[in-house]
Amino acid sequence: MHNLNYKQMNGLSLAYIGDAIYELEVRRHLLSLGLTKVNELQRRSKHYVSAKAHAALFEQMMVTNILTDDELDYFKRGRNAKSHTKAKNTDVITYRISTGVEALFGYLYMSEQHERILELMTWIFEQVETGSTNK
Repeated sequence: MHNLNYKQMNGLSLAYIGDAIYELEVRRHLLSLGLTKVNELQRRSKHYVSAKAHAALFEQMMVTNILTDDELDYFKRGRNAKSHTKAKNTDVITYRISTGVEALFGYLYMSEQHERILELMTWIFEQVETGSTNK
């Protein structure tokens, strides 16, 4: 399927693909809830896809110890990547954590761990919908 070796990809490349996968899963989830108005879909998706949401979710991931060592390594690869783009509406640390979360999903996608993506996304939906990330 892929001619790309995820082990050789840098953190920003993994984050690039991970961002798309993550966004797609969130959009599918919101549509599955029966939401149809685009404005409402956009408003709700921010609770999942913003850098602040990623940082809050990552904090919960650390508290619950849900990530494997490999997943944590790929998160760090994204978090530590030197990005030349400016963080919009957030501080650099939050932006880097967000990039790490995206890289984690890029790694899972590129290594074809689709069940794990679904498992983590189900956990994420639960965290956001029960208010665990609103602290």
